[in-house]
Amino acid sequence: MSVSRTEGTLRVVIAKPGLDGHDRGAKVIARALRDAGVEVIYTGLHQTPRQIADAALQEDADAIGLSVLSGAHMTMFAEVLSILQEEDADDITVFGGGIIPESDILSLRDMGVAALFTPGTPTHEITAWVLEHA
Repeated sequence: MSVSRTEGTLRVVIAKPGLDGHDRGAKVIARALRDAGVEVIYTGLHQTPRQIADAALQEDADAIGLSVLSGAHMTMFAEVLSILQEEDADDITVFGGGIIPESDILSLRDMGVAALFTPGTPTHEITAWVLEHA
């Protein structure tokens, strides 16, 4: 069942996949996006890739933002992208941030992650990117 939305409102799911228990960054981004007029659905801690993809589908999301600090970024992003493709929902933009080594960023981009933001990226840059690309 899809949730109805106001016409033209951008809807973004912000998620913390896996066992990482640090969600301050995800909450900061969620608030910045809300302040910019985006409808944000924050899934909370310890979400599986399936739970994240299902939330995006149920909420009719335009984008998913993953926050990964645990080192599991290659697996988590790949699984979310794979589930979206299986569900014929690969039009949902996937972006993310966290502790992601520079050497993995190109691989994640090649995999289909639209953008990655590392620590220190100003929130206004992330918000502007989401508003332009999601």
